[in-house]
Amino acid sequence: MPDRYIINHPIPDLEHRFNVEVTDRFNPRYNAAPSQILPVITLENPTGFSFFYWGLHPSWSKNKSVSQKLINSPSELLLEKASLRKALKQRRCLVPASGYYVWKTVGKKTQIPYRVFLKTESPFCFAGLWEEFEDEQDDIIHTFSIITVASNPLFEKINSRMPAILAAEDEQRWLKGHIDTEELTACLKTYPQEQMTMHPVSSRINTIENDTSDLLFPTQPADQHGNYTLFN
Repeated sequence: MPDRYIINHPIPDLEHRFNVEVTDRFNPRYNAAPSQILPVITLENPTGFSFFYWGLHPSWSKNKSVSQKLINSPSELLLEKASLRKALKQRRCLVPASGYYVWKTVGKKTQIPYRVFLKTESPFCFAGLWEEFEDEQDDIIHTFSIITVASNPLFEKINSRMPAILAAEDEQRWLKGHIDTEELTACLKTYPQEQMTMHPVSSRINTIENDTSDLLFPTQPADQHGNYTLFN
């Protein structure tokens, strides 16, 4: 988790918040999903957005067991797996976001989608790692994953994991060229629940092709089929 997020703040707000130049290539996304090209900020290009595939190239998405591993990177494994250790040392990125989605399971088959965002409604960054691959046509492909940490009490009944949201003062540290792993892993804290909020949203969010601003609106809780439920 997460497997959907939002990046929809106006360009001037993003430029001011992250001290970057945002070109016309950026489009607001209300239902950003794996295998899509989305903006990140890297050490190699700290003054602008780079556009990488989230987790995987579309041609890889049919292999679901591989896909899920590429979308998110658990913080506890960063120092255990050689590939993640190398990425942590050399290929870190910021993933700008306006919010993300979680699905609350109610009963055996019912899931209710929720939009999660900061109470200030300001943009923020997930901690991310990026990779470079060469495809079958010898083209260079760049992908990124979002690091996850243990959930705070607000979300732990929904999911034991949540994305690693960086404190503003840790963002530049995350992109710092020469920094030891202890300082890096210290940035990966569970974000305080008192600074976050959420509300139920339309089950239309389940369809990736739906990517419009009305997805953000609070709705009466409904399951994945659009059936209203009394549970919240």
